[in-house]
Amino acid sequence: MGRTLLSIDWDFFIYTKKENWGSYIENNETTIKLWYKRYILSKAQGINIQNFFKLSSEINTFWEKLKKYFLFTKDTKVYVSDSHVLSYDIAINNGCNIVYLFDAHSDLGYGGLSSLNFEVNCANWLGKLLKNKKISQAHIIYSPYTIEKPEYFREINNAFNIHYLSLSQLDKDIKVYAIHICRSGAWTPPWFDEKFMKFVSDLGIPFKIIDCPVRKWNTENMTFSDQIDYLLA
Repeated sequence: MGRTLLSIDWDFFIYTKKENWGSYIENNETTIKLWYKRYILSKAQGINIQNFFKLSSEINTFWEKLKKYFLFTKDTKVYVSDSHVLSYDIAINNGCNIVYLFDAHSDLGYGGLSSLNFEVNCANWLGKLLKNKKISQAHIIYSPYTIEKPEYFREINNAFNIHYLSLSQLDKDIKVYAIHICRSGAWTPPWFDEKFMKFVSDLGIPFKIIDCPVRKWNTENMTFSDQIDYLLA
């Protein structure tokens, strides 16, 4: 029998009018300072950056919907992090050989099979699990806001057991051994962080936070020195 990792990216729920927000690099510059830089530059043009993003109301019913297909037990382990790359280790450490991914990105690797020759990162962790034979199959449920299409990954799709599904196409009673919920702060704005933590808590299962620093979004008290620092990000 298979052991399932359920991996969920917070950006699954976030719509943006500008498709170039975000970065494939994850660090303090991209997860917090770059958001302030965008805010400052947008404000200088008379634009409120927060108007570019919308959080789906689906966060309020998501867990209820998932429980129609997935089985969560008292033994299901739940991890919360900023980076999605942690799913690679979670799958291996929990002996999971199947991954169900809810995400705006496939995380299969961008650039065909050659992208799987690089070290494990936030953009290829799922493809690396398949290439390294750590899992036998991957099921990707794209966000309704994604700009990706399965055919973008034709070479990787042909090499491994990958399925692209909608929620209604899932089997019933899929037992989940581990859940990973990631914030992906390089893609998701900090002013939604409180709702992110509420979303995590609404699952109703104890969770372990691994490397997910609190981001404080306070545009009211920025000093001139702060602004210079952010603009240099």
